[in-house]
Amino acid sequence: MGDTGMKIIQVVYQLLWGDLITIPLPGGSSLGLSLLVLILIPSGIYFTIRTHFLPFRLFPEMLRVAMEKKSAEKRQSISGVQALIISTATRVGMGNLVGVVAAISAGGAGAIFWMWVTALLGSSTAFIEATLAQLYKEEDPLYGGYRGGPAYYIHHFVRSKGELSNHSRMAQKRSQEKRSILAVLFALSGLLCWCGISQVIGNSVSSAFQNAFRIPPLYTTAVLVLVAAVIVLRKHATVKVLDVVVPVMAGFYFLLTIIVIIKNAGQLPAVFRNIFQEAFGLRQAVAGGFGAVLMNGAKRGLFSNEAGSGSAPCAAAAADISHPAKEGLLQAFGVFIDTIVICSCSAMIMLLTPEGLTDGLAGMDLLQKAMEYHMGTFGVVFIAVVLWLFSFSTFIGILFYARPNVAYLFGDTWMSQTLYKILALIMLFIGGLAAYTFVWDLGDIGVGLMTVFNMIVLFPLSKKAMESLKNYETAEGKSASEK
Repeated sequence: MGDTGMKIIQVVYQLLWGDLITIPLPGGSSLGLSLLVLILIPSGIYFTIRTHFLPFRLFPEMLRVAMEKKSAEKRQSISGVQALIISTATRVGMGNLVGVVAAISAGGAGAIFWMWVTALLGSSTAFIEATLAQLYKEEDPLYGGYRGGPAYYIHHFVRSKGELSNHSRMAQKRSQEKRSILAVLFALSGLLCWCGISQVIGNSVSSAFQNAFRIPPLYTTAVLVLVAAVIVLRKHATVKVLDVVVPVMAGFYFLLTIIVIIKNAGQLPAVFRNIFQEAFGLRQAVAGGFGAVLMNGAKRGLFSNEAGSGSAPCAAAAADISHPAKEGLLQAFGVFIDTIVICSCSAMIMLLTPEGLTDGLAGMDLLQKAMEYHMGTFGVVFIAVVLWLFSFSTFIGILFYARPNVAYLFGDTWMSQTLYKILALIMLFIGGLAAYTFVWDLGDIGVGLMTVFNMIVLFPLSKKAMESLKNYETAEGKSASEK
Protein backbone atom coordinates (compact mmCIF):
# COMPACT_ATOMS: atom_id res chain seq x y z
CA MET A 1 0.00 0.00 0.00
CA GLY A 2 1.36 3.42 -0.99
CA ASP A 3 2.05 6.41 1.23
CA THR A 4 -1.22 8.04 0.11
CA GLY A 5 -3.25 5.01 1.22
CA MET A 6 -1.47 4.90 4.58
CA LYS A 7 -2.13 8.61 5.11
CA ILE A 8 -5.84 8.15 4.33
CA ILE A 9 -6.01 5.29 6.86
CA GLN A 10 -4.31 7.45 9.52
CA VAL A 11 -6.66 10.38 8.84
CA VAL A 12 -9.77 8.19 9.15
CA TYR A 13 -8.35 6.49 12.25
CA GLN A 14 -7.71 9.85 13.93
CA LEU A 15 -11.19 11.08 12.99
CA LEU A 16 -12.81 8.06 14.68
CA TRP A 17 -10.49 7.34 17.61
CA GLY A 18 -8.38 10.49 18.01
CA ASP A 19 -9.27 13.47 20.21
CA LEU A 20 -11.89 15.40 18.24
CA ILE A 21 -12.56 17.83 21.10
CA THR A 22 -10.19 18.71 23.95
CA ILE A 23 -11.62 20.19 27.14
CA PRO A 24 -9.14 21.88 29.53
CA LEU A 25 -9.44 20.79 33.17
CA PRO A 26 -8.20 22.35 36.43
CA GLY A 27 -4.64 21.42 37.36
CA GLY A 28 -3.30 21.60 33.83
CA SER A 29 -4.81 18.34 32.58
CA SER A 30 -7.31 18.01 29.74
CA LEU A 31 -10.15 15.73 28.62
CA GLY A 32 -9.87 14.50 25.03
CA LEU A 33 -13.09 13.23 23.45
CA SER A 34 -13.05 11.05 20.33
CA LEU A 35 -15.94 10.89 17.85
CA LEU A 36 -16.90 7.41 19.06
CA VAL A 37 -16.90 8.47 22.71
CA LEU A 38 -19.05 11.48 21.76
CA ILE A 39 -21.50 9.12 20.02
CA LEU A 40 -21.60 6.13 22.38
CA ILE A 41 -21.50 7.66 25.86
CA PRO A 42 -24.42 10.11 25.30
CA SER A 43 -26.30 7.33 23.46
CA GLY A 44 -25.82 4.99 26.40
CA ILE A 45 -27.10 7.65 28.80
CA TYR A 46 -30.10 8.37 26.53
CA PHE A 47 -31.08 4.70 26.14
CA THR A 48 -30.55 4.03 29.85
CA ILE A 49 -32.94 6.82 30.75
CA ARG A 50 -35.42 5.88 28.02
CA THR A 51 -35.54 2.24 29.16
CA HIS A 52 -36.04 3.45 32.75
CA PHE A 53 -32.57 2.26 33.82
CA LEU A 54 -32.93 -1.21 32.31
CA PRO A 55 -29.48 -2.54 33.43
CA PHE A 56 -30.49 -2.11 37.08
CA ARG A 57 -34.26 -2.49 36.94
CA LEU A 58 -34.36 -5.65 34.85
CA PHE A 59 -31.14 -7.34 35.96
CA PRO A 60 -33.06 -10.12 37.81
CA GLU A 61 -35.06 -10.68 34.60
CA MET A 62 -31.82 -10.95 32.60
CA LEU A 63 -30.67 -13.71 34.97
CA ARG A 64 -34.03 -15.47 34.72
CA VAL A 65 -34.00 -15.44 30.91
CA ALA A 66 -30.38 -16.64 30.85
CA MET A 67 -31.33 -19.58 33.06
CA GLU A 68 -34.28 -20.64 30.89
CA LYS A 69 -34.06 -24.04 29.26
CA LYS A 70 -32.51 -23.83 25.79
CA SER A 71 -35.03 -24.17 23.03
CA ALA A 72 -35.06 -23.56 19.30
CA GLU A 73 -38.21 -24.61 17.54
CA LYS A 74 -36.96 -24.13 13.99
CA ARG A 75 -34.58 -26.76 12.66
CA GLN A 76 -30.93 -25.61 12.49
CA SER A 77 -31.75 -22.41 14.39
CA ILE A 78 -30.01 -21.46 17.62
CA SER A 79 -31.47 -20.58 21.01
CA GLY A 80 -31.29 -17.17 22.67
CA VAL A 81 -28.65 -18.43 25.11
CA GLN A 82 -26.56 -19.83 22.24
CA ALA A 83 -26.68 -16.41 20.56
CA LEU A 84 -25.47 -14.94 23.87
CA ILE A 85 -22.61 -17.45 23.94
CA ILE A 86 -21.56 -16.50 20.38
CA SER A 87 -21.55 -12.78 21.18
CA THR A 88 -19.73 -13.44 24.47
CA ALA A 89 -17.10 -15.39 22.53
CA THR A 90 -16.23 -12.28 20.53
CA ARG A 91 -16.57 -9.80 23.40
CA VAL A 92 -14.42 -11.89 25.74
CA GLY A 93 -11.12 -11.62 23.94
CA MET A 94 -8.10 -9.36 23.71
CA GLY A 95 -9.91 -6.41 25.30
CA ASN A 96 -10.43 -8.40 28.49
CA LEU A 97 -6.76 -9.26 28.85
CA VAL A 98 -4.36 -6.87 27.12
CA GLY A 99 -6.99 -4.09 26.85
CA VAL A 100 -7.52 -3.93 30.61
CA VAL A 101 -3.76 -3.96 31.18
CA ALA A 102 -3.37 -1.04 28.76
CA ALA A 103 -6.18 0.91 30.43
CA ILE A 104 -4.62 0.53 33.88
CA SER A 105 -1.11 1.28 32.56
CA ALA A 106 -2.23 4.54 30.92
CA GLY A 107 -5.05 5.61 33.25
CA GLY A 108 -4.28 4.02 36.60
CA ALA A 109 -6.66 2.03 38.78
CA GLY A 110 -9.42 4.64 38.27
CA ALA A 111 -9.79 3.61 34.63
CA ILE A 112 -11.53 0.44 35.84
CA PHE A 113 -14.31 2.48 37.42
CA TRP A 114 -15.03 4.19 34.07
CA MET A 115 -14.98 0.81 32.31
CA TRP A 116 -17.74 -0.27 34.71
CA VAL A 117 -19.76 2.89 34.04
CA THR A 118 -19.34 2.46 30.28
CA ALA A 119 -20.55 -1.15 30.52
CA LEU A 120 -23.66 -0.24 32.50
CA LEU A 121 -24.56 2.43 29.94
CA GLY A 122 -23.65 0.12 27.07
CA SER A 123 -26.06 -2.54 28.35
CA SER A 124 -29.00 -0.32 27.36
CA THR A 125 -27.56 0.27 23.88
CA ALA A 126 -26.94 -3.48 23.50
CA PHE A 127 -30.59 -4.14 24.42
CA ILE A 128 -31.87 -1.75 21.73
CA GLU A 129 -29.74 -3.11 18.87
CA ALA A 130 -30.27 -6.79 19.76
CA THR A 131 -34.05 -6.35 20.02
CA LEU A 132 -34.08 -4.61 16.61
CA ALA A 133 -32.03 -7.48 15.16
CA GLN A 134 -34.78 -9.87 16.34
CA LEU A 135 -37.59 -7.68 15.03
CA TYR A 136 -36.07 -7.46 11.54
CA LYS A 137 -34.56 -10.95 11.18
CA GLU A 138 -35.36 -13.20 8.24
CA GLU A 139 -34.96 -16.88 7.34
CA ASP A 140 -31.50 -18.05 6.29
CA PRO A 141 -31.69 -20.23 3.16
CA LEU A 142 -28.02 -21.29 3.38
CA TYR A 143 -27.42 -22.23 7.02
CA GLY A 144 -31.02 -22.72 8.11
CA GLY A 145 -32.64 -20.88 11.01
CA TYR A 146 -32.53 -17.08 10.96
CA ARG A 147 -30.14 -14.26 10.11
CA GLY A 148 -30.04 -10.49 10.38
CA GLY A 149 -28.26 -7.65 12.11
CA PRO A 150 -27.70 -3.95 11.41
CA ALA A 151 -27.35 -4.37 7.64
CA TYR A 152 -30.88 -5.80 7.62
CA TYR A 153 -32.60 -3.36 9.95
CA ILE A 154 -30.79 -0.46 8.27
CA HIS A 155 -32.08 -1.76 4.92
CA HIS A 156 -35.65 -1.99 6.19
CA PHE A 157 -35.44 1.43 7.80
CA VAL A 158 -34.26 3.05 4.58
CA ARG A 159 -36.79 1.20 2.40
CA SER A 160 -39.84 1.29 4.61
CA LYS A 161 -39.18 4.33 6.83
CA GLY A 162 -39.08 2.01 9.83
CA GLU A 163 -42.62 0.64 9.38
CA LEU A 164 -42.45 -2.85 10.88
CA SER A 165 -45.89 -3.86 9.62
CA ASN A 166 -44.46 -4.49 6.16
CA HIS A 167 -41.29 -6.24 7.28
CA SER A 168 -42.36 -9.81 6.43
CA ARG A 169 -43.35 -8.85 2.90
CA MET A 170 -40.18 -6.84 2.47
CA ALA A 171 -37.97 -9.68 3.73
CA GLN A 172 -39.24 -11.79 0.83
CA LYS A 173 -38.59 -9.02 -1.70
CA ARG A 174 -35.30 -7.75 -0.26
CA SER A 175 -33.17 -9.88 -2.57
CA GLN A 176 -34.87 -8.29 -5.57
CA GLU A 177 -34.50 -4.73 -4.28
CA LYS A 178 -31.67 -2.31 -4.75
CA ARG A 179 -29.43 -2.53 -1.70
CA SER A 180 -29.32 0.35 0.75
CA ILE A 181 -26.03 2.29 0.51
CA LEU A 182 -25.92 2.73 4.30
CA ALA A 183 -26.49 -0.99 4.88
CA VAL A 184 -23.80 -1.85 2.31
CA LEU A 185 -21.36 0.48 4.08
CA PHE A 186 -22.09 -1.19 7.41
CA ALA A 187 -21.60 -4.70 5.98
CA LEU A 188 -18.33 -3.73 4.25
CA SER A 189 -17.06 -2.07 7.44
CA GLY A 190 -17.84 -5.24 9.38
CA LEU A 191 -15.99 -7.50 6.96
CA LEU A 192 -13.04 -5.08 7.02
CA CYS A 193 -13.04 -5.01 10.83
CA TRP A 194 -13.15 -8.79 11.21
CA CYS A 195 -10.22 -9.27 8.82
CA GLY A 196 -8.20 -6.85 10.93
CA ILE A 197 -9.17 -8.62 14.15
CA SER A 198 -8.09 -11.93 12.60
CA GLN A 199 -4.56 -10.59 12.25
CA VAL A 200 -4.47 -9.27 15.81
CA ILE A 201 -5.66 -12.66 17.08
CA GLY A 202 -2.92 -14.54 15.21
CA ASN A 203 -0.19 -12.21 16.51
CA SER A 204 -1.41 -12.25 20.12
CA VAL A 205 -1.57 -16.04 20.31
CA SER A 206 1.84 -16.60 18.71
CA SER A 207 3.45 -13.99 21.02
CA ALA A 208 1.91 -15.49 24.17
CA PHE A 209 3.03 -19.01 23.28
CA GLN A 210 6.52 -17.81 22.44
CA ASN A 211 6.73 -16.17 25.90
CA ALA A 212 5.29 -19.15 27.77
CA PHE A 213 6.71 -22.15 25.89
CA ARG A 214 9.40 -20.71 23.56
CA ILE A 215 7.46 -22.13 20.61
CA PRO A 216 8.33 -20.39 17.29
CA PRO A 217 5.39 -18.31 15.94
CA LEU A 218 5.24 -20.33 12.71
CA TYR A 219 4.32 -23.56 14.53
CA THR A 220 1.75 -21.94 16.82
CA THR A 221 0.14 -20.09 13.93
CA ALA A 222 0.02 -23.14 11.66
CA VAL A 223 -1.79 -25.20 14.33
CA LEU A 224 -4.17 -22.32 15.13
CA VAL A 225 -5.11 -21.85 11.46
CA LEU A 226 -5.49 -25.58 10.84
CA VAL A 227 -7.83 -26.11 13.82
CA ALA A 228 -9.80 -22.96 12.95
CA ALA A 229 -10.16 -24.08 9.31
CA VAL A 230 -11.54 -27.49 10.32
CA ILE A 231 -14.27 -25.75 12.34
CA VAL A 232 -15.22 -22.68 10.28
CA LEU A 233 -15.28 -24.48 6.94
CA ARG A 234 -17.87 -26.93 8.24
CA LYS A 235 -21.49 -25.83 7.99
CA HIS A 236 -22.75 -26.21 11.56
CA ALA A 237 -19.63 -26.69 13.73
CA THR A 238 -19.35 -23.09 14.97
CA VAL A 239 -22.14 -23.00 17.55
CA LYS A 240 -21.38 -26.50 18.88
CA VAL A 241 -17.73 -25.61 19.54
CA LEU A 242 -18.52 -22.28 21.19
CA ASP A 243 -21.17 -23.92 23.41
CA VAL A 244 -18.32 -25.87 25.01
CA VAL A 245 -15.34 -23.50 24.80
CA VAL A 246 -16.86 -20.22 26.03
CA PRO A 247 -18.40 -21.36 29.35
CA VAL A 248 -15.29 -23.43 30.15
CA MET A 249 -12.74 -20.69 29.42
CA ALA A 250 -14.70 -17.93 31.17
CA GLY A 251 -15.43 -20.20 34.12
CA PHE A 252 -11.80 -21.21 34.65
CA TYR A 253 -10.56 -17.62 34.32
CA PHE A 254 -13.15 -16.43 36.84
CA LEU A 255 -12.30 -19.29 39.24
CA LEU A 256 -8.58 -18.54 39.10
CA THR A 257 -9.26 -14.86 39.79
CA ILE A 258 -11.34 -15.78 42.84
CA ILE A 259 -8.38 -17.82 44.14
CA VAL A 260 -6.05 -14.83 43.61
CA ILE A 261 -8.52 -12.52 45.39
CA ILE A 262 -8.91 -14.89 48.35
CA LYS A 263 -5.12 -15.20 48.69
CA ASN A 264 -4.82 -11.39 48.74
CA ALA A 265 -8.05 -10.57 50.59
CA GLY A 266 -6.26 -8.21 52.97
CA GLN A 267 -5.31 -5.90 50.10
CA LEU A 268 -8.85 -5.55 48.69
CA PRO A 269 -9.91 -2.47 50.70
CA ALA A 270 -6.83 -0.59 49.50
CA VAL A 271 -7.42 -1.71 45.88
CA PHE A 272 -11.03 -0.49 45.83
CA ARG A 273 -10.03 2.72 47.60
CA ASN A 274 -7.48 3.38 44.83
CA ILE A 275 -10.04 2.63 42.11
CA PHE A 276 -12.57 5.13 43.43
CA GLN A 277 -10.05 7.80 44.43
CA GLU A 278 -8.24 7.73 41.09
CA ALA A 279 -11.52 7.54 39.16
CA PHE A 280 -12.23 11.17 40.07
CA GLY A 281 -8.65 12.41 39.98
CA LEU A 282 -8.38 12.60 43.77
CA ARG A 283 -5.10 10.72 43.53
CA GLN A 284 -3.38 11.96 40.39
CA ALA A 285 -1.01 9.02 40.13
CA VAL A 286 -0.62 9.28 36.36
CA ALA A 287 0.19 12.08 33.98
CA GLY A 288 -2.93 13.73 32.67
CA GLY A 289 -4.92 13.17 35.86
CA PHE A 290 -8.69 12.87 35.55
CA GLY A 291 -8.81 13.19 31.74
CA ALA A 292 -6.46 10.25 31.17
CA VAL A 293 -8.25 8.13 33.75
CA LEU A 294 -11.73 8.72 32.33
CA MET A 295 -10.83 8.40 28.65
CA ASN A 296 -8.69 5.29 28.99
CA GLY A 297 -11.44 3.56 30.95
CA ALA A 298 -14.22 4.70 28.61
CA LYS A 299 -12.36 3.88 25.38
CA ARG A 300 -11.28 0.42 26.55
CA GLY A 301 -14.76 -0.27 27.88
CA LEU A 302 -16.38 0.66 24.57
CA PHE A 303 -13.89 -1.42 22.60
CA SER A 304 -14.31 -4.42 24.91
CA ASN A 305 -18.10 -4.66 25.27
CA GLU A 306 -18.83 -3.66 21.62
CA ALA A 307 -22.22 -2.15 22.57
CA GLY A 308 -23.37 0.09 19.72
CA SER A 309 -20.92 -1.27 17.16
CA GLY A 310 -23.57 -3.54 15.62
CA SER A 311 -21.51 -6.73 15.81
CA ALA A 312 -23.42 -8.64 18.52
CA PRO A 313 -26.81 -8.10 16.77
CA CYS A 314 -25.48 -10.30 13.94
CA ALA A 315 -25.64 -13.19 16.43
CA ALA A 316 -28.76 -11.93 18.22
CA ALA A 317 -30.78 -12.06 14.99
CA ALA A 318 -30.04 -15.78 14.58
CA ALA A 319 -31.78 -16.72 17.83
CA ASP A 320 -35.09 -18.56 17.72
CA ILE A 321 -36.65 -17.04 20.84
CA SER A 322 -40.18 -16.48 22.09
CA HIS A 323 -39.97 -12.66 22.30
CA PRO A 324 -37.57 -10.12 20.69
CA ALA A 325 -37.04 -8.29 24.00
CA LYS A 326 -35.75 -11.51 25.58
CA GLU A 327 -32.78 -11.52 23.22
CA GLY A 328 -32.26 -7.85 23.99
CA LEU A 329 -32.07 -8.67 27.70
CA LEU A 330 -29.65 -11.53 27.02
CA GLN A 331 -27.32 -9.28 25.03
CA ALA A 332 -27.49 -6.60 27.73
CA PHE A 333 -26.45 -9.33 30.17
CA GLY A 334 -23.58 -10.21 27.82
CA VAL A 335 -22.12 -6.71 28.29
CA PHE A 336 -22.27 -7.27 32.05
CA ILE A 337 -20.43 -10.61 31.71
CA ASP A 338 -17.76 -9.06 29.50
CA THR A 339 -16.86 -5.92 31.43
CA ILE A 340 -18.18 -6.18 34.98
CA VAL A 341 -17.06 -9.81 35.41
CA ILE A 342 -14.24 -10.77 33.02
CA CYS A 343 -12.53 -7.35 32.69
CA SER A 344 -12.72 -6.96 36.46
CA CYS A 345 -10.94 -10.32 36.80
CA SER A 346 -7.98 -9.03 34.78
CA ALA A 347 -8.04 -5.77 36.76
CA MET A 348 -7.86 -7.58 40.10
CA ILE A 349 -4.96 -9.74 38.91
CA MET A 350 -3.13 -6.55 37.92
CA LEU A 351 -3.98 -4.37 40.93
CA LEU A 352 -3.10 -7.09 43.47
CA THR A 353 0.44 -7.27 42.03
CA PRO A 354 3.18 -5.05 43.56
CA GLU A 355 3.72 -2.05 41.27
CA GLY A 356 7.52 -2.30 41.20
CA LEU A 357 7.35 -5.85 39.88
CA THR A 358 5.81 -4.82 36.54
CA ASP A 359 7.74 -1.59 35.86
CA GLY A 360 8.76 -1.25 32.22
CA LEU A 361 6.46 -4.04 31.04
CA ALA A 362 3.40 -3.68 28.82
CA GLY A 363 0.67 -5.77 27.21
CA MET A 364 0.82 -9.55 27.47
CA ASP A 365 4.28 -9.47 29.10
CA LEU A 366 2.85 -7.39 31.96
CA LEU A 367 -0.15 -9.67 32.50
CA GLN A 368 1.98 -12.81 32.38
CA LYS A 369 4.39 -11.29 34.92
CA ALA A 370 1.45 -10.51 37.23
CA MET A 371 0.17 -14.08 36.93
CA GLU A 372 3.67 -15.42 37.58
CA TYR A 373 3.70 -13.44 40.84
CA HIS A 374 0.37 -14.94 41.93
CA MET A 375 0.64 -18.49 40.56
CA GLY A 376 4.28 -19.08 39.65
CA THR A 377 5.15 -20.70 36.30
CA PHE A 378 1.63 -22.15 36.14
CA GLY A 379 0.28 -18.58 35.92
CA VAL A 380 2.31 -17.79 32.79
CA VAL A 381 1.20 -21.02 31.12
CA PHE A 382 -2.41 -20.50 32.19
CA ILE A 383 -2.60 -17.01 30.69
CA ALA A 384 -1.12 -18.27 27.40
CA VAL A 385 -3.72 -21.07 27.22
CA VAL A 386 -6.59 -18.74 28.23
CA LEU A 387 -5.51 -16.20 25.61
CA TRP A 388 -5.47 -19.00 23.01
CA LEU A 389 -9.01 -19.99 23.95
CA PHE A 390 -10.25 -16.38 24.13
CA SER A 391 -8.71 -15.55 20.77
CA PHE A 392 -9.76 -18.80 19.10
CA SER A 393 -13.38 -18.37 20.18
CA THR A 394 -13.29 -14.74 19.03
CA PHE A 395 -12.17 -15.83 15.56
CA ILE A 396 -14.95 -18.40 15.30
CA GLY A 397 -17.47 -15.86 16.58
CA ILE A 398 -16.55 -13.11 14.11
CA LEU A 399 -16.97 -15.51 11.21
CA PHE A 400 -20.48 -16.23 12.50
CA TYR A 401 -21.03 -12.44 12.47
CA ALA A 402 -19.74 -12.29 8.91
CA ARG A 403 -22.35 -14.73 7.52
CA PRO A 404 -25.35 -12.37 7.20
CA ASN A 405 -23.18 -9.49 5.99
CA VAL A 406 -21.55 -11.56 3.25
CA ALA A 407 -25.04 -12.72 2.23
CA TYR A 408 -26.36 -9.14 2.17
CA LEU A 409 -23.51 -7.96 -0.07
CA PHE A 410 -23.04 -10.94 -2.39
CA GLY A 411 -26.25 -12.95 -2.19
CA ASP A 412 -26.94 -16.45 -0.92
CA THR A 413 -24.00 -18.36 -2.38
CA TRP A 414 -21.66 -20.83 -0.70
CA MET A 415 -18.85 -19.47 -2.88
CA SER A 416 -18.92 -16.02 -1.30
CA GLN A 417 -19.26 -17.46 2.22
CA THR A 418 -16.30 -19.81 1.73
CA LEU A 419 -14.08 -17.17 0.08
CA TYR A 420 -14.49 -14.79 3.00
CA LYS A 421 -13.67 -17.57 5.49
CA ILE A 422 -10.51 -18.40 3.50
CA LEU A 423 -9.55 -14.69 3.46
CA ALA A 424 -9.97 -14.51 7.25
CA LEU A 425 -7.84 -17.65 7.69
CA ILE A 426 -5.10 -16.11 5.54
CA MET A 427 -5.21 -12.95 7.68
CA LEU A 428 -5.02 -15.11 10.81
CA PHE A 429 -1.87 -16.79 9.44
CA ILE A 430 -0.21 -13.52 8.37
CA GLY A 431 -0.94 -11.95 11.76
CA GLY A 432 0.76 -14.82 13.56
CA LEU A 433 4.02 -14.17 11.71
CA ALA A 434 4.00 -10.38 11.37
CA ALA A 435 4.63 -8.00 14.27
CA TYR A 436 2.48 -5.30 12.70
CA THR A 437 0.62 -4.57 9.48
CA PHE A 438 -1.68 -1.75 8.37
CA VAL A 439 -4.62 -4.17 8.48
CA TRP A 440 -4.61 -3.85 12.27
CA ASP A 441 -5.49 -0.17 11.88
CA LEU A 442 -8.13 -1.17 9.33
CA GLY A 443 -9.69 -3.37 12.04
CA ASP A 444 -10.02 -0.36 14.35
CA ILE A 445 -11.34 1.77 11.48
CA GLY A 446 -13.83 -0.96 10.58
CA VAL A 447 -15.35 -1.17 14.06
CA GLY A 448 -15.47 2.63 14.22
CA LEU A 449 -17.31 2.94 10.92
CA MET A 450 -19.68 0.11 11.90
CA THR A 451 -20.58 2.07 15.02
CA VAL A 452 -21.23 5.30 13.10
CA PHE A 453 -23.45 3.62 10.48
CA ASN A 454 -25.29 1.56 13.11
CA MET A 455 -25.99 4.51 15.41
CA ILE A 456 -27.43 6.59 12.56
CA VAL A 457 -30.53 4.37 12.50
CA LEU A 458 -30.50 3.16 16.11
CA PHE A 459 -32.04 6.39 17.40
CA PRO A 460 -35.03 6.56 15.02
CA LEU A 461 -35.61 2.79 15.20
CA SER A 462 -35.29 2.63 19.00
CA LYS A 463 -39.02 3.35 19.23
CA LYS A 464 -39.68 -0.17 17.89
CA ALA A 465 -37.40 -1.71 20.52
CA MET A 466 -39.13 0.29 23.26
CA GLU A 467 -42.53 -0.92 22.05
CA SER A 468 -41.23 -4.49 22.20
CA LEU A 469 -39.94 -3.96 25.75
CA LYS A 470 -43.27 -2.51 26.86
CA ASN A 471 -45.13 -5.43 25.28
CA TYR A 472 -42.81 -7.93 26.98
CA GLU A 473 -43.13 -6.35 30.42
CA THR A 474 -46.92 -6.16 30.08
CA ALA A 475 -47.10 -9.82 29.06
CA GLU A 476 -44.76 -10.87 31.89
CA GLY A 477 -46.79 -8.83 34.37
CA LYS A 478 -50.01 -10.53 33.29
CA SER A 479 -48.34 -13.95 33.44
CA ALA A 480 -47.09 -13.27 36.98
CA SER A 481 -50.50 -12.08 38.18
CA GLU A 482 -52.22 -15.17 36.76
CA LYS A 483 -49.86 -17.38 38.70
